[in-house]
Order: sequence, then structure tokens, then C-alpha cells
Amino acid sequence: MGSTKYSSDANLNPPLNTIHLDRWIPLYRAHALLYSTAILGLIYHRVTSIVTSSTFVDACLLSSLLLSELVLAFMWVCSQSFKWRPLDRQEFLERLPDKAGWPALDVFVCTADPYKEPPIGVVSTALSALAFDYPAEKLSVYVSDDGGADVTLFAFTEGAKFARHWLPFCRENGVKVRSPEVFFTSGGCGGSEEEEKLKTMYQTMKQRVESVLENGSVSPKLASSEEDRQIFKKWKEFSRNNHPSVIQVLVKSSEDRDITGEVMPNLIYFSREKRPNVPHHFKAGALNALLRASAVLTNAPLILTVDCDMYSTDPTSPQRALCYFLDPVASAKLAYVQFPQRFQGLNKSDIYGGELKHLYMINPRGMDGFGGPNYLGSNAFLARRALFDSSLEAGNGHDFIKPEMVMEMASGVAACNFESGTKWGDGIGFRYGSLSEDFHTGFRLQCEGWNSVFCDPPQPAFLGDAPKSLHDALSQCKRWTVGQFEVGFVRHSTLTFGVRKASLGLGLTYSHLAFWGIWCIPISTYALLPQLALVYSRPLFPKPSDPWFYLYGYLFGAAYIQDMVDFIYHKGTFRCWWSDQRMWLIRSVTSFTFGSIQFISKQLNISSQGFNVTSKVMDDEQIKRYDKGVFDFGVDSPFFVILGTTALLNLCACIVGIFRYSMVAEIFLAVFGITNCWPVYEAMLLRSDNGKMPERVKIRAFFAAGIALAVGSVLFIV
Repeated sequence: MGSTKYSSDANLNPPLNTIHLDRWIPLYRAHALLYSTAILGLIYHRVTSIVTSSTFVDACLLSSLLLSELVLAFMWVCSQSFKWRPLDRQEFLERLPDKAGWPALDVFVCTADPYKEPPIGVVSTALSALAFDYPAEKLSVYVSDDGGADVTLFAFTEGAKFARHWLPFCRENGVKVRSPEVFFTSGGCGGSEEEEKLKTMYQTMKQRVESVLENGSVSPKLASSEEDRQIFKKWKEFSRNNHPSVIQVLVKSSEDRDITGEVMPNLIYFSREKRPNVPHHFKAGALNALLRASAVLTNAPLILTVDCDMYSTDPTSPQRALCYFLDPVASAKLAYVQFPQRFQGLNKSDIYGGELKHLYMINPRGMDGFGGPNYLGSNAFLARRALFDSSLEAGNGHDFIKPEMVMEMASGVAACNFESGTKWGDGIGFRYGSLSEDFHTGFRLQCEGWNSVFCDPPQPAFLGDAPKSLHDALSQCKRWTVGQFEVGFVRHSTLTFGVRKASLGLGLTYSHLAFWGIWCIPISTYALLPQLALVYSRPLFPKPSDPWFYLYGYLFGAAYIQDMVDFIYHKGTFRCWWSDQRMWLIRSVTSFTFGSIQFISKQLNISSQGFNVTSKVMDDEQIKRYDKGVFDFGVDSPFFVILGTTALLNLCACIVGIFRYSMVAEIFLAVFGITNCWPVYEAMLLRSDNGKMPERVKIRAFFAAGIALAVGSVLFIV
């Protein structure tokens, strides 16, 4: 590593954390200078080629390539800000003050659909947070159920009972991974009699919850008290988008004890009011309602947001966050401490690029050098005062002194009309206006002068589930594309407002993320146009005898080599890097393309698809294919029509033009495309399992490829 800096004054107290500059910064900057010179050379060559074109068609074809290369240049310039001043940090937990001086912590676990996010998994995530090594009287765990599902509440009433046994077991046995689902499926820690008894208890609870989920509702007979029976009976009148606020305190720290007599943290179920025709702003609206309700109930100065599948694997992760929030220098304008999102169960090659190493590990280090990473929506400890009027010194909420009055107040602030005429979602709380509420919120906070920190301990602090079907992975990315365009192409644009209000470096990093959907322009162009040129023998690139040929070769090779080195340097493998770059190409021609179309349609007030929860449920056959590293194309999807069309055009170009030796660049791009499209060819032509490409998709792909070749004959044969 490079030089070390201290976040607090080492002359007064030992620092709670240190900062290390990446030792490769000089090399990054030298390469950026050389590469930018090459880009200018390419643009010069392309412009002169257009000017000297002999026909109008040639000028149009070369202009389309120039547009693609300008987009590539813009995205490359933005990406260099990630490498300008990357940081690594280290925390010293042993230097924290006594626990009496620690602030209270509210944990928000978010879920929205019990059929896509199984309630037993959500319960396990909440229990892993409930078991943090943190003073129980200062810890509260809220589950935000935006699906308003009685089965989720039932699961948590069962989970609250199990917690009385689970928390002391984790504490007494030094369990690290405190999600019971993960703990028991991974073999536990020794198979003691106590552990086997606890496992049986958990399996019984799991069967009860899954039985209710299968039945579709909670029978009053399953309720353990008359109060619970009345609650579930009332639920019969509710629907997903039409119900009052529901707040249930399942474990109350001031009253409840575990089986050893120790204090337990608060566990609270929350579902905000929803009514038809009243905007609810998706996850951001749910978080804001919970932000207000929790301020009434517990008002902890620190908040941890986690997705329902992101369980804790390190019970000391709150202490790591405290190393920044209790630092007298770093905490002054600290909005959040972001931990990376890491995922369990990825196959050896990570065929769908689910690790998203650039997004979740490499880029945040680069942003940390300009004031901090973007908010990733999960695994982030936030200062409540950064979201609305509160402070680290604020006391706990109303401590349930008058339970009826407090619950009435909490329900009131969760009402669907509470925000009318206020600045909630704009200047207060989690920000509205984008499907990527996390990205938008982090951007606006940093533009308002707040900082953030990227905390990446040696061992993962949280683990979750990445999409393990290709269609789910592409659909998720399409939704992100729309949401990030909604931040990039607005009045508070990352490129203008961000540069002006934050800094040039931070504005460029946010712009690279906000505009990543425009990758569809160059990648789609390079996936189709050179291949058609090869079929019809119409060169678009310099010949090997032309010195300009080697400039194009350098730009392609240097970009790919640097990306590979970065990936491997950050604990990746070559196989995973290959999958990552292939998925970048696949996303570019599918997710980014359809996301861009959906965003444009939305701006034109054309009806388009809204927010969809990514499914966490897979059948056994899908899981087996994924574990073997076999792609799943078994869904009739327009994504796969585009992929099939692209694969066929590259194959056709290579077969027809393989002996056109003067068109080396075009041949290389076709071969490169075929190499990346190999899983598509398998799904179209070689496989017979349920993951093969459906016949209807194949027919449409062949038809689209034929149309493209016909259009190419008009463009290139003139």
C-alpha cells in the first residue's frame, strides 16, 4: 500500500481507523495519460475518414462508429475517476470506548413479496441482526413488510419465540454466522445435544411457516394468543395495496428476556398504510415511513439498512461502523458507512457475473478518495440526522411509556397521506424520483455536503443471494438502468449538479454509474455493424498495413488487459473475469437496450413496466444447472431473442468472411463475438434440457437475423 493517513489526531488518542492510498496510483495516472492520447488519435482518424468518404453511405456508417467511440470515450473518462485516488481503510475495534458510550442502533430489514422472498429467509436475516454483539437495550430490529402479508407477520411471531433460544446459543458458543438457516444447512458447529434440539425447533418453525405460505393465509388456529388471533382475523379484510398501518412489537427490550434471563433487543413488525391511487414510491416510500415510525418508537441515532436476503456473517460489524461514527474528525459530516455486497453460492466461474466486483468492490474504493462511495441500498450504517432532523446525541424514542399513544403516533406517521405538502422524498429522507432510490439518495446526500466511508473488512460482513437465472439477472439490471437514468437525466444531474455541488471526481464517478445504460450504443453497434460489413466485404477499420490499425488494437487490448488486472488484483480469478466481461456484453445488448427504451417510454408518458422484486426462489433443476455452470435460457424472453440474433449474425459473418484477410479487425470482432456467444449456441442448437432456448425464441432470432442481413444488403451493396 501507499502512504498511511490517520482519520483522527494520533497525538490525542490512538486512531480508530487509518486510510491507505493505493500504491498503484502513479501507474494508473500514467496509463490514463497515454490512453487518452490514443483516444484523441482515434477520434481524429475517424473524423478525417468521414470527411474523405467517397459516398454518403460510407459517411453514415463511419459516423455511427464515431458516435459509438465517443460514447466509449465518455464512459472511459468517467471511469478514470475511480482510479484517480482509490483508498483502503482499516478499523481498530479494540480502541472503541466502553459500550456505555455506544449509540443506539435501529436495523431495517426490507421485504415486499413473500412468494419471491420466502419469509423464513427474511426471519433468518433479522435473527442474524438481532444477534449482533451489541448492547441489547440499544438494539432494535424492524422488518418492513411492504407486501402487507399476514404470512410474514406469522413468520416473525414464530421467529420471536425462536430468538429466545437462538440468541443465547450464539452468544455462548461464539457462533459467527448467526443466520439459523445458513448455520444449520452448513452443518452447524459440532452437533451437540443443545444444537440438535435447537435445529429441531428451527425445522418445526420452518415447516409451520412454509405450510402457511402454501395455504396462502394464516388460520386463526395457528395464533398463539387471542390478540394474535384478532390480528390475523382482521387481515382477511386487507389486500396488498389497501390496508392500514400495522405495527406489532414482537419482542420488547424493557420486558422480554431470553431463556438465560438476559435482555433481548426489540423486534418490531411494520407495514405502512397503503391505499389505491395514492403514490407509494416503492422501497424509498417504505423506508421513509419506517424512518418516521422508528423515530417515534426508538429513535436510534444510527440505522442499518439490509435487504431481506443479506444476513450478517460478522456480529461485530456495527463496531466497525462505530470506528467512523465515533471518530471526532470523520463523523462530523458522515452520512453512512457502506459495506460491500457479497454473495453466497456463486458457481466457480460466476457465469452470470453476480459478484458485480466493479460495482460493489472496485468502484467504491475509487469513490472513497473523493468523499465516499454511493449508497448501495443494503449493508449500510446511516446517521439518522443525515436523513432528517435528528442527531447522534438524541435519546431513545418514547420508550413505550404510554404504549397506546406511542403506537397511535407511529401509525399516524406511517399513513399514506402523511407526506402530502412536505419535503419527504426530496430534501428529507430517502429520495424519490428513481427506481434506484439507493443511488439517488447517496448522490443527493453527497451533493448536500455529507461524506461516506467504504468499509471492506478481510472477511465479509454480510452475505446475500445473487440472481441465479439469466433472465432474473438481466431483468434486475434493466430496472437499475431505468432508475439510474432517472438520476442522470434530471434537473439534479450527476454530470452538472454533481460536479458543481460535490466535486469533479465525484460527479464523474456518479455519471459513470448513472449513464451506464448508454453502453448499449457502442456494444450493440460493434456487435452488428462490423459483422454485416464483413458479410458484404465493406471495410470499416484500417487494414493491417495501415499504421492506424495498431492504434485500434492498442485501445482494445489495453482496456481489456487493465480490466482483467484490476479484477484479479481485487481477489478475482481469470475465469470469473471472463464471465464478468461476457455478462457486461450481454447486459449491454439486452438490459441496457431495453432499459433505455423503457426510460424513454416513461419520459413520453407511454405505459411501461414498474418496479419488480427480484425473485429469490429457484427450482431444483435450475439450481443444478447453475451449479454446473450451465446457462439457463428456458424462458420466452425478448432478451434471448436479441442474444440469439447477435449470435447468429456473428456466426454468419465469420463463416462468410473468414478468408477476407484484409478485414482483420472485422474478423477479430466476429470471432470474439462467437467466443462470448458460445453458451447461446449451446442453448439454440446443442441442448435438450429445460434450460435450452425455446423454439419460439429461436424462430424469432433467425427471423430477426434474416432481416438484419437484408437491411445490410441495402446499406453495404450500393
